[in-house]
Amino acid sequence: QGYTEGVMIRNSVCALLVYKLLPRLTRAMSFRCQRDSYLQTLNTKVVSCESAKNGGAECYEVVLEDTVLFPEGGGQADDRGKINGVDVFRVIRRGSKAVHFVNSPLQVDSEALVEVDWKRRFDHMQQHSGQHLITAIADREFGFKTKSWHLSIGVDSKCYVELGTPSLTKEQLDHIEEVCNENIRKAVPVVPHWYNIQDPKLDAVRSRGLPDDFEGQDIRVVEIEGIDINTCCGTHVSNLNHLQCIKLVSTEAKKGGGSTLVYYLSGDRVRAYLESTITNERAITKLLSARADDHVSVVERLVKERAHLTSVVDNQLKELAQLLAFQHLHSNDPVDPVATIHRNDGDNMFMNLLAKELTSKGVMVMVTVGGNKGAGQFLLAGEEAAVATLGPQVAALLEGKGGGRKGMYQGKASTLERREDVYKLIRDFKKK
Repeated sequence: QGYTEGVMIRNSVCALLVYKLLPRLTRAMSFRCQRDSYLQTLNTKVVSCESAKNGGAECYEVVLEDTVLFPEGGGQADDRGKINGVDVFRVIRRGSKAVHFVNSPLQVDSEALVEVDWKRRFDHMQQHSGQHLITAIADREFGFKTKSWHLSIGVDSKCYVELGTPSLTKEQLDHIEEVCNENIRKAVPVVPHWYNIQDPKLDAVRSRGLPDDFEGQDIRVVEIEGIDINTCCGTHVSNLNHLQCIKLVSTEAKKGGGSTLVYYLSGDRVRAYLESTITNERAITKLLSARADDHVSVVERLVKERAHLTSVVDNQLKELAQLLAFQHLHSNDPVDPVATIHRNDGDNMFMNLLAKELTSKGVMVMVTVGGNKGAGQFLLAGEEAAVATLGPQVAALLEGKGGGRKGMYQGKASTLERREDVYKLIRDFKKK
């Protein structure tokens, strides 16, 4: 039966992706990686090697007689690998050719050994075939059409399928996952077919039309036997049992309404996710001194305690701000027209309360919170014109950035070490 060829679809799981073909295309003229997605090495020849630029750096574009490195296109990330030991850092399609980007030149007409980064390739195959299966089952079971999809890069990340429904119930999500995994256990074959563009069999193939640059007579589709048949050109597994498992992790309503993102893991990513989850569970168990089954209840209790303590601290900071304002207003006669206050343990609320209490009495306020010499926050409040003049100067002295209006200027400081210089700046200004 041979191995399956697959599809990666740009922003659409059910969209057509057919690479640009030569006018008299035959099956044998497709890339070797599309005819055999499991082939990891290939002996071929260098057809051309031309100098190019990669972000300003010198590189070379290499075209081979054939390749096992899949070029980017239609939403599927390109493969990584080597040509005669030279790293290939990008592969794209130009018409019927795959262009390989390398940092060292290769001799034209020389023999070339092409090797694919198999771990990356097989991961893409598992995620892509998993997407096809999810798309087919969601449509068959509930009539949810796939509008787009996203292949994330890296085994520790999640892909998603965008389904054309405002929401999914937990029961619907569980059912889709269960049916997907039933078919994985049945070891359903995944088979490629090539149809002439005039073949009436294409009427039954799921597709969104041909791309504008399509040429040729043959169209390739991938069939999950008895489940789905779809126009494709990427890399897929040859049998659903190579997926091992599919897990639908979560859903997210897409902004704008009308569709839902279903995040999923397939194949080796399920094991990687499970390993990460187990590692985190062990760490949390140690931190909480509680069994895994008790994590939720213990964290709920800690969240409630934290909320209570936060409320207590906020009230105390409010009282402290009022006390400091009272002390400033009643410690000297006449009242000092400038109040300079620093607290290591203050926050934005604390600064604003101080400003409110003192500016209402005609006092200019310069308050900072944070470490004595480290980063922190600052607030300057008082007469509007004075603050507009002094604010940027204060920010510059504290190596920070800020902004404001109507007599208030606040921001973040990289260092509070020059507070005394700020105080002098303000007092000198008030003396004028």
